[in-house]
Amino acid sequence: MKRSIQMFAVSALAAGIAACGGSDGGPATGSVSVDVTDAPTMEFSEVTIAFTGIRLKHQSGEWEEFTFDNPKVWNLLDLQGGASEPLITDEEVLAGNYTELRLLVDTENSYVVEKDQPDVELSLAVPSGEQSGLKLKGDFIVAADSTTDFTVDFDVSKAIVNPQGQSLADYLLRPSLRLVNNLEVGSISGEVDYATINQEATCDYEGAVYVYQGTDVTPTDINVNDEESGPLMAVPVNYDDTSGMYTYTAAFLTEGDYTISYTCQLDDNEEDNSATVEFRGTQNVDVFAGQNTEAQPIPLVP
Repeated sequence: MKRSIQMFAVSALAAGIAACGGSDGGPATGSVSVDVTDAPTMEFSEVTIAFTGIRLKHQSGEWEEFTFDNPKVWNLLDLQGGASEPLITDEEVLAGNYTELRLLVDTENSYVVEKDQPDVELSLAVPSGEQSGLKLKGDFIVAADSTTDFTVDFDVSKAIVNPQGQSLADYLLRPSLRLVNNLEVGSISGEVDYATINQEATCDYEGAVYVYQGTDVTPTDINVNDEESGPLMAVPVNYDDTSGMYTYTAAFLTEGDYTISYTCQLDDNEEDNSATVEFRGTQNVDVFAGQNTEAQPIPLVP
């Protein structure tokens, strides 16, 4: 892994412990790891991204770049329910404030596969993916003399759009990323009686559980043109061979209050589907760092 002269890194929500100098009188440093995970989508059976590097920007405006000797290639849809893969691991970096993270992508080796075309690899363009990368802006802090682990959460359901003839590629991958501190996140899991619900309503598929920040949120569909009112993530429901139930897990959620709701209607992320997406089983759930919260089973009534 090649490194540039300046040394920088990323951390989050560790304020107040990055100011002291190193033991030798030089700049304070710490260790940082950055993984990648995915908040999944219902439209695709494969979303393969080839990462070639990661860049981190210090508040001074200087950059640190980690270039991978070989691209790190993953199907993001394999990274669900708390699974992740490492981009960088235990890198020694300067302590301090950072304002931006960028992921460099090899577009020629990135593609998607639709569920209804399992044998066709469709091109996936990432605007400036190889030059400036996928951008995640915000305030990140690295703690001195300690190790901090972070995860970049892709939200494929929001990030991938059909350019409708506006691009040479079949699909576009837009920046739709969250950076979370692994020490500050928990998860939600639960069961859905899909068989019973499917008898009462017309289901397009097994469905998904939508997750919203805050309590008593009125559920809305995914619409990339109105991201402020949409869900934080939409987690697909899958059949569990062991229990015979349909289950879900929403992972890498920062500690706090959330609203969850279930739908089995398909949701086009580029259109307003509020009239066709019917939600049920809406409930409030508390998430605690380092814990998994078992939600109440989705009610069987419509």
